[in-house]
Amino acid sequence: MAKGIPLATIAVYSLKGGVGKTTFAINLAWASASISKRRTLLWDLDPQAASSWLLSTDATSRDAAQAIFSKDVDVHKLIQPSTVPGLDLIAADTSLRSLDHLFREMDKKKRLAKLIESLGRDYDRIILDCPPGLTETSEQVLRAANMIVIPVIPSPLSQRAMGEVARYLVQRGGSHAPILPVYSMVDRRRALHRKALEEQPGWSAIPMASTIEQMTVRRKPLGAFAPSSPPAKEFAGLWTMIERQLLAR
Repeated sequence: MAKGIPLATIAVYSLKGGVGKTTFAINLAWASASISKRRTLLWDLDPQAASSWLLSTDATSRDAAQAIFSKDVDVHKLIQPSTVPGLDLIAADTSLRSLDHLFREMDKKKRLAKLIESLGRDYDRIILDCPPGLTETSEQVLRAANMIVIPVIPSPLSQRAMGEVARYLVQRGGSHAPILPVYSMVDRRRALHRKALEEQPGWSAIPMASTIEQMTVRRKPLGAFAPSSPPAKEFAGLWTMIERQLLAR
């Protein structure tokens, strides 16, 4: 790790799918590498592999992502440079579909945390793009993270899911990483969204925008092709807040 900068792991996590998790992970990782100049690793743990598809420089699929956890493959051997300067990637693949089963069989509750610890000499920030749901994998993630960023669509169902995560962490007992809920896909023309924003004025809010959809066409983070766009500015501000909290630990 860089002198004076302890390693920190930020998990982008949600009970629900379709809330913009990958968009968050990629843009926060970009901000870490490009704005804060941190040595950053994006670790894609979602078998859908959306972050990997967007940022990978390796067109081949190795089906080795799960082997990291069963000790068949050294974690360092699966690190690849991404298309973003200063940002490395551990790509996901279909082997992660059975990761929950592997974790249950291994019965090692802190396997992910130990792997992250082994990367501490090489990185300042590790961003985890997590699969949705309360699973064995999410258990590992919640133990390993220093901060949990939860994208929340301004709707009762999505807000309820965020509340379920908070309740789950409380029920587990002991200490847990701070939760940072962030409104995602905000459309201020909708009364429901405006009401949610009024109820939580302190939350950051990422607007719904066509530039976000362009990420999948260009296969780049917002900051790389639309740095002046409203969502890019919101992600930069969100990252600045995250960095401030991490450095204050």
